[in-house]
Amino acid sequence: MIRCKNISKIYHPDIVALKNVSLHIQPGEFVSIVGQSGTGKTTLAKLLFAEERPTKGVIEIGGWDISKIPNRDIPVLRRQIGVVFQDFKLLPKKTVGENVAFALEVSGERPKRIAEVVPQVLRIVGLGDRAHRYPHQLSGGEQQRVVIARALVHRPKIFVADEPTGNLDTLNTREIIDLLLRINEFGTTVVLVTHNREVVNALKKRVITIDHGEVVSDVEEGRYRI
Repeated sequence: MIRCKNISKIYHPDIVALKNVSLHIQPGEFVSIVGQSGTGKTTLAKLLFAEERPTKGVIEIGGWDISKIPNRDIPVLRRQIGVVFQDFKLLPKKTVGENVAFALEVSGERPKRIAEVVPQVLRIVGLGDRAHRYPHQLSGGEQQRVVIARALVHRPKIFVADEPTGNLDTLNTREIIDLLLRINEFGTTVVLVTHNREVVNALKKRVITIDHGEVVSDVEEGRYRI
């Protein structure tokens, strides 16, 4: 599903974010990518959905080499990859339903299809009764659920969550992680990028540790030890 071969990312003039990173994530896996701030884990996440391009090396998504993907093909790639960040980035003047629908509207989806999909994904994330509320009327955990719903509208094969619980308290963190596990149970490959030791250790899933831009550990049912 995801294969990185000797990936390096160097920012001008000589800042090395990633150095010779190689990894393989199988379809349907739940993988945590961990490391302290500034280690390169967010850079790796951005490479997976082509927000950044590698300086060298090859990234394959489902056998598709995206290392030098043309700009015209990026929308196609991103319909296969759901992405969630720590920053909610919701549109404040749109309702929950409208925020989720917007992700379909910009890709040219038919209104009838949008009317079908939006309630479905809101039910999946437990917000079926919040469609007509605005972001400021929601808790932080609920706002993050809207973001997750928005990322699910294209039924992505891969779900990348970069510090999705960074702004949340313990209870909301647990609920978001439970939701990611549920998404994984649907068969979606989930890549969780985090520095939250408690979350990673409770998951008991595969853990890839990055330190100073390099993979220093890759353990099945691992723990975050750095």
